[in-house]
Amino acid sequence: MGRGSGAPGSAGLLLVDGVSLLRPEEQVFGAMCDGWRAQQLARNLSFSTIDKRLATVRAFTGHADAYPWAWRPQLLDEWLADLRSVRGLRRSTIRNDSTSIAAFCDYLTDPAYEWAAECERRFGMHPVQVVHEWNTAVHAQDAEGDPSRRAFTLDELQALFDYADDQVVWVRNAGRKGWLAAFRDAALFKVAYGYGLRRREVAMLDLIDFGANPHAREFGDFGVCRVRFGKARKGSPPKPRSVLTVWGWTTEILQQWIAEVRPLMPEAGSPALWPSERGSRITLGTINKRLTDYRKALGFGPGLDFHSLRRSYVTHLIEAGWDPLFVQQQVGHEHASTTSIYTCVSSDFRTRTLRRALDATMTAATRPERTTR
Repeated sequence: MGRGSGAPGSAGLLLVDGVSLLRPEEQVFGAMCDGWRAQQLARNLSFSTIDKRLATVRAFTGHADAYPWAWRPQLLDEWLADLRSVRGLRRSTIRNDSTSIAAFCDYLTDPAYEWAAECERRFGMHPVQVVHEWNTAVHAQDAEGDPSRRAFTLDELQALFDYADDQVVWVRNAGRKGWLAAFRDAALFKVAYGYGLRRREVAMLDLIDFGANPHAREFGDFGVCRVRFGKARKGSPPKPRSVLTVWGWTTEILQQWIAEVRPLMPEAGSPALWPSERGSRITLGTINKRLTDYRKALGFGPGLDFHSLRRSYVTHLIEAGWDPLFVQQQVGHEHASTTSIYTCVSSDFRTRTLRRALDATMTAATRPERTTR
C-alpha cells in the first residue's frame, strides 16, 4: 500500500511498502523519473519539454555513473566541462541542461515527494542539490544566440525567392515529379517572410486562418493572418495572435497558391494551407531541408536559416519606418527589448539615417533667415 501525501510524483505513489526490488537502484531511479514526469504533467508542461528534460537527466546519470542519491557538485562540473570542451555545445544549451538537472534535484529534495527519506532508508544516502551559482554559467545578457544568425539583406532575399521560383520552372520543364512541392515551398517561404512567422507557425496554418481587414480592404480576403500556434510560454498552450497584411504581393502569392496550384495536390482535401504530397500537412523537417538546399546552392552561409526570414521581416519593417510598437505586436513579442534583438538594421540604413540627420543640421545652420543681432 502506498505511503505519503499522494502528491503527483511522490515516492509513496510509485513504490510499495514491503515489496523487495530485484534491481533496487535501477528501479528506484526509474520511479524517480516517472514521478518527475507526473509532477511536470501536473504543472501542464508540454510533452516535448518533459521528454527533453528527462533525456538530460539520464545523460548526466550515465556520464556520472551514479544515481541521484550519490550525485555531488563535482560530478556536474565534470559533465558540463565535457559538454563544452569535448562535445562543443553552445553556452545556452549547457545552461539549459544544468537548469534541467537543478529542477530534478529540487523535485527530489522537496519533502513533499519523500524521495530523500526513501533513499536514506534504502541506500543510506539521500539526494542533494548539485547545481549552484558557483558551478554553472550565469545568464548575463538577453541575447546569447549564435552571432552568425542574421537577417537576409534585400538582395539575398530576392535571390532566394528567385531561385525558388526557378526551381519550380526547371522541375516542371524537365518532366520530373515534385514541381507542386517546389511551388508550395516557394510560396511558403514568401508567406513566412510576408507575415514574420516562425517555422511551426507557418506550417500549422489552415485555409480558414485568413480573413478580411475592414480597415485595409485592398487586401481582400487576405487582410489578416490568424496565427493559432504561436510560441507558448512554459506550461501554457500555444499563444494565438493576428498579423495584419502589410504588403500587397503576399495576397497575390496566396491567391495563386490557393486558387490555382493547391487544388492539384494529392492531399488538397486537407484543411492545411500547406499539404504534403503524402500527408495532410507539411513537416518541419521538409521545410528545413528545402531551405538548406537552396541556401547551399546560392552559396549563403549557415547563419541564414528559416528564422532569418522572421528576422528579415522585423528588420525591413523598421528600416522602412514602421512604428516599432506595431512591429512588436505583429511578431507577438511581449517586450520591446525582444523585438530589438531581432532588429538587424543594416549599415546601409544607418548610413542613410546619419546622412539625413547631418544634412538637416547643415541646412538649418546655413538657412538665409539666420541673422546676427
